[in-house]
Amino acid sequence: MDLLAFVLPLFLSIILHEMAHGWMALMLGDTTAKRAGRLTLNPIAHVDPVGSLLVPGILFMSNAGFMFGWAKPVPVNFAALHHPKKDMGLVAAAGPGMNLILAVLFAVGFKSVLTYSAPTPGMTWLAAFCQYGILINLSLCAFNLFPLLPLDGGRIVTSLLPMKWAVRYSETEKYGFLVLMVILIGFPLLGDAFGYNLDIISTYMSWMMKQFVYLFNFIL
Repeated sequence: MDLLAFVLPLFLSIILHEMAHGWMALMLGDTTAKRAGRLTLNPIAHVDPVGSLLVPGILFMSNAGFMFGWAKPVPVNFAALHHPKKDMGLVAAAGPGMNLILAVLFAVGFKSVLTYSAPTPGMTWLAAFCQYGILINLSLCAFNLFPLLPLDGGRIVTSLLPMKWAVRYSETEKYGFLVLMVILIGFPLLGDAFGYNLDIISTYMSWMMKQFVYLFNFIL
């Protein structure tokens, strides 16, 4: 039941993250995601076996302290957008923005369960469901905003840079996944070997989580 309380918000969060990308692209002139059948709640259309199931499951079971996963990328034809460079940033921001909205909704649900419900097994499970929903969505939001291509944060940076710099920065995308793995796995191992803290992602995620806590305190 605890695993189910984790898996359900995980699927919901990943699906709505991807749908938000596709929906925003549709609003800005690109129908590619719609024609590809990606504006749907059907998880089969979005789930990547490795990124949506295997990797998050391993991190969850090993108590890694952070959550990382991905779905099938939503196809977007940036040339079809009304203003390709600017709109690319809006399409990219829609995914993390959806996760932030979901985190707030899960937080409201969690507070409501604690405030107005008796401590029955069902309510305890619902509280865990909401807690995992908060953790998953804040983790997805923060991680995807990391300014590295092909993550959403990298696309947002590309849309904000002057054209000359944006073109050069976009060329780094072909090395992006390799760089991400080095930062995520290689740097921490190297730091442990020499007694230094080189865990850039964990430091970044901790800082982002603190900002989210400030935001939640303001909202709630």
